[in-house]
Amino acid sequence: MITRKLADTAVMPTAHNLDARNLHDCPEAVITVITLQPGQALKRHITPVDVVFYVLEGTGVVEIGEEKQTIGRDTLVESPKDILHCWYNQSDAPLRVMVIKTPRPEKKTIFVGD
Repeated sequence: MITRKLADTAVMPTAHNLDARNLHDCPEAVITVITLQPGQALKRHITPVDVVFYVLEGTGVVEIGEEKQTIGRDTLVESPKDILHCWYNQSDAPLRVMVIKTPRPEKKTIFVGD
């Protein structure tokens, strides 16, 4: 059995400059937990694989394509590959989201705008 605690997993450098920790990384999937502090946001981007987001803690605004919606704890959001997406923490508490990419991306993420 393999176990990993989030607190024992190193923060990895990302273009988003926030707390992102890979809990699982294999050819079939990558599982990362990101934490956005109040006022933080991801950079708008397009991922070359399907992405599933699961909100572990807090409330945030997710943008998928032309849609934006406020999402809270214990909610799953699907984002198809090659679709612009982003998360924004406009609340006064941390937002923690599990990000599952299937399969592991082999192409680079495309950043859009700022």
